[in-house]
Amino acid sequence: MKILVIGDIIGKPGRKAVKNLLPGLRHEHETDLVIGNGENAAGGLGLTPSTAQELFDSGIDVITSGNHIWTHKELFPYLDGNFPLLRPLNYPPTTPGRGYLLRGNILVVNLIGRTFIGNFDCPFRAIDKLLAEFRDKTNVIVIDFHAEATSEKVAMGRYLDGRVSALLGTHTHIGTIDAHILPGGTAYVTDIGMVGPMDSVIGDEANSVINRFLTQIPSRLSVGKGRVSFNAILVEVDKDTGKAIDIKRIEKLVD
Repeated sequence: MKILVIGDIIGKPGRKAVKNLLPGLRHEHETDLVIGNGENAAGGLGLTPSTAQELFDSGIDVITSGNHIWTHKELFPYLDGNFPLLRPLNYPPTTPGRGYLLRGNILVVNLIGRTFIGNFDCPFRAIDKLLAEFRDKTNVIVIDFHAEATSEKVAMGRYLDGRVSALLGTHTHIGTIDAHILPGGTAYVTDIGMVGPMDSVIGDEANSVINRFLTQIPSRLSVGKGRVSFNAILVEVDKDTGKAIDIKRIEKLVD
């Protein structure tokens, strides 16, 4: 069983790259499921119903998110609707939406970290509770852990090793080189990376970001332009045991 997980998709350039590349990647790798983080897909910040539908039409099966999912209020009703769209599991229980989705026999989970990113319920305890509920329902479990601190991501990978098929980090937009299978059989990477302009600062127009650092004055940021870096992770899982067999990084550059 092969599962492709795409890093943070940034604005129109990211959506266009997904549309152009994903059909070929699905065919080449014979993927069973495609997951993409879409929380920055609308103008570089947040997600709207129309941009979500565009990603689904491009071949993404499940959209995960993070702290920017609340940017566009028109999306809120869709979080509780039929869209295969997730917000982090460890938000308060009254928050709109859901943090997991069973797609066929694959459980897709979205978690958010707490270190340097915000005050949320404990992601460790939240996933413990969910895994207890699904203990007899499926062995194939893939988690998008949307977190800032590398230490928190590594700790979560070790904590869940042998209990989930894959723990894949998002949020920093910078792909890491540590894609590997942990001793217990869990595929792990600290950050998948992004699908966004390479000549930028994590997807945003570079000069605007630099000016923010120089002046400390808040200003609106726009999505960068030029070549697009496409970052994804392909995980192969034994469907009977739920253990990862292989993990590889996919990197493309689109003009």
